[in-house]
Amino acid sequence: MTTCQSNDPASVERPLAQASLRFPGLRRASHMPDHGASTQRVRGAALPIVLLISSMMLVTSAASFEASLAASRSTNNLRETLQAFHAADSALTLCARAVLSGTAPVVGGIAIAAEPAGWKLEPTFSAGAFTPIAQWPGSVSPPQCLVEAWQLTTRPEAKAYLLTARGFGRTQETQTWLQLELVVDGEKIERHWRRVAARPF
Repeated sequence: MTTCQSNDPASVERPLAQASLRFPGLRRASHMPDHGASTQRVRGAALPIVLLISSMMLVTSAASFEASLAASRSTNNLRETLQAFHAADSALTLCARAVLSGTAPVVGGIAIAAEPAGWKLEPTFSAGAFTPIAQWPGSVSPPQCLVEAWQLTTRPEAKAYLLTARGFGRTQETQTWLQLELVVDGEKIERHWRRVAARPF
């Protein structure tokens, strides 16, 4: 039995067309997109986004670190100031007790009519101040107190004193200055407390 082969192209295309009608997937397969190239394009576009996010995270972390460092310094400064304040306040209280008991050294035996200003001068303060407390915990130096006599022109019978206390923190630069106007008029005792806004020296 002899098999005849046809060289007619149409005879070859007809079975392929019929097969494509029966199996649609064969026709679509020739037009399927190249997923490999698409994936590479997506990866190429994602890299700059990842780098941008990483940079933003680094900037945020650096800003957060700086904020934490500033907060820590602020907390330490506040702690130092409070320590100096408590030292000065305690010294002022003990200084007032010493004045009332007559044991505190008084600068200028003769009272002056104007408000005393010796505490503003470093030589006067250093020479006349005493330490009501031998040492304050955590302070570089014990707190000091200066007592200056004061004559009230409107109340000549009263005895008035200006008490100035200086407290320290862990360093000499951290200081708090407090003052107390102490007036003794017979059995009546008046106290007027105030804080010195700026250290005199």
